[in-house]
Amino acid sequence: MQYTTTYQSPVGEILLAADEIGLTGLWFAGEKYYALNLDEEHEEKEIPVFAEVKRWLDVYFTGREPDFMPPIHMIGTPFQVEVWELLRKIPYGKTTTYGELARQIAEGRGLKRMSAQAVGFAVGRNEISLIVPCHRVVGTNGSLAGYAGGIDKKITFLKLEGAYKDEYFIPKHSTAP
Repeated sequence: MQYTTTYQSPVGEILLAADEIGLTGLWFAGEKYYALNLDEEHEEKEIPVFAEVKRWLDVYFTGREPDFMPPIHMIGTPFQVEVWELLRKIPYGKTTTYGELARQIAEGRGLKRMSAQAVGFAVGRNEISLIVPCHRVVGTNGSLAGYAGGIDKKITFLKLEGAYKDEYFIPKHSTAP
């Protein structure tokens, strides 16, 4: 059973979803894949994990790095979960590229290469934005490539973390998966 609640953030309302294991979704109102994999049968109810997630968000939105991690439950294909686990390792205030993530996956699997586009697709399907920090992934050329929550939010989060660089730019054509 999934449960939901909302959180009022400086960037708008956030829908949270969780099950008995942990947080399963964190979506910004109006985002591209809003509540994509939310169970049809869910209940709006405050459960203990939501208190931890809201505390994490409170700390984050003050511009500080949270020093704890609420329980999360990433639900996806094995490849998606592998990519999302790499996202969790990107340090606060730092960025990486889709190509670097692809290189890490290829290395971990003993392959010569991995498609950065396939990695980008998995990054774009991350259902636990912010806490699984997909906003910290940029294009190799500095492009602020695709962010389901909106490029404006990606920029806001990178600036909040002190990770925004002047050479970053918004691509002329959307690259959102």
